[in-house]
Amino acid sequence: MERSVEFPPPVGPDWVDEILLAGRPSDVCLRLPETVDRATLRLLVTEAQDRLAAAGLRRGGAAALRLPPSLTYVVNLLAVWRLGAQAVLLDHRLTDFEVDRAVERLHPQVIISVRKAGGGALRVFVDVDETVTPLGDRPAGTDHAVVQLSSGSTGPSKVIGRTAADLVAEIRRYTRIDGVPRSGERIILLPSMVHVLGLVGGLMYGLHAGVELVPPQRLSGDAIVAAIAAQDTPATVLGVPFHIGLLASTTPPGPLPQFVRMTTGGELVPRATAEALIDRFGITLGNMYGMTEVGVIGTDLYGRHRPAIDPAPGLAVREVDGELWVSCPASPYLGLTDPTRWSDGWLHTRDAGVVDPETGLVTIRGRLDSQVSVGGLKVDLTEVEATVAALPGVAAAVVVYDHGITAYVQPAGPLTETALEDALAERLAGYKRPKTLYLLDQLPRTTTGKLVREPSVLRGAAS
Repeated sequence: MERSVEFPPPVGPDWVDEILLAGRPSDVCLRLPETVDRATLRLLVTEAQDRLAAAGLRRGGAAALRLPPSLTYVVNLLAVWRLGAQAVLLDHRLTDFEVDRAVERLHPQVIISVRKAGGGALRVFVDVDETVTPLGDRPAGTDHAVVQLSSGSTGPSKVIGRTAADLVAEIRRYTRIDGVPRSGERIILLPSMVHVLGLVGGLMYGLHAGVELVPPQRLSGDAIVAAIAAQDTPATVLGVPFHIGLLASTTPPGPLPQFVRMTTGGELVPRATAEALIDRFGITLGNMYGMTEVGVIGTDLYGRHRPAIDPAPGLAVREVDGELWVSCPASPYLGLTDPTRWSDGWLHTRDAGVVDPETGLVTIRGRLDSQVSVGGLKVDLTEVEATVAALPGVAAAVVVYDHGITAYVQPAGPLTETALEDALAERLAGYKRPKTLYLLDQLPRTTTGKLVREPSVLRGAAS
């Protein structure tokens, strides 16, 4: 059963005020922990607009944001859009070389970066004073409202653009999903707002729906629990599997009746990890699948169908030769369109999966390239990785094919390669077992918390 496709309607030039900043002046938008209400946010955005215009940013231009998660980031992002300019989002953890390459390609009129920052390394939101540097007067190359770099978990980052209509359509998809936070509730915001889950699913949806956005003071299980407990209103924790691990290893000081759900995106959640969180807090663990190119694709916010998901309203998902395709009216990629990634209104996700013809439920099987041949026998690396990750004493695992099946393992405690090999010998046929095992104190992750699967990066970490 394929869902009907909805095409994003056009939006007017005042979409920021109408979609994101509308509401009563006294309504709280952010708790940092100081509250920021809508009246204050509107004033700060207006002041930022004036600074950006004075630095040379014009309607139809582009501004690069190289800022950590902060009120300064939120204010400048909204100011860029309010001016009718394009926001190029650059993760503040990128190197100068990576930033210079992006600037050379995208030609922003200004770059907004950190002049002074306060707070420790584990702060989720930091105190930032920004500086605005003029770079030229060249207009943006496209009419996209936002330009992002993909997470790069499986290779080099792709440059992706989305229009204001695309963003507004995704916000409206969220409003139609059963189980998302509603007005008067809170989102405990953990993902980076440079990437799509934190940007649209957290910041933009929260502003539109009147949901308070609450970043914890620090990136730790205790700080997340403290943020949940700080108010009596219902709270949903939004994060990725890495954050599940933080919470699952934290003992709450008492009951948390306001903690209703955690919603996770980014990658598949191992069953043991999910069960540990549910047992510890007695909550619902919701699953979300999406991509930078189109945003949220499907959800299962009540955990009823795990590991399957229900396509998001207005999107259609197809299975073509074992690959999942998602409806996408225009190519999201800047530059030449790659017909192997997008064609005729369909985004080719490169994810393996199946679509139930009766219910339309979608089950993701992992990356399409996870199928390898060993001695003429087919092996699904996703199955091998799930088996390794589920072993006692394993905190996380990545399995790739690199001159043979290779497993990179992050232990949760004392663990030896011999113990791993013995445990896998009981669980996997010989041809499926990793040829090489590496134990690493920490597995490499992207800036969004995803495990890196690029063999060259993993080899470097192991050496």
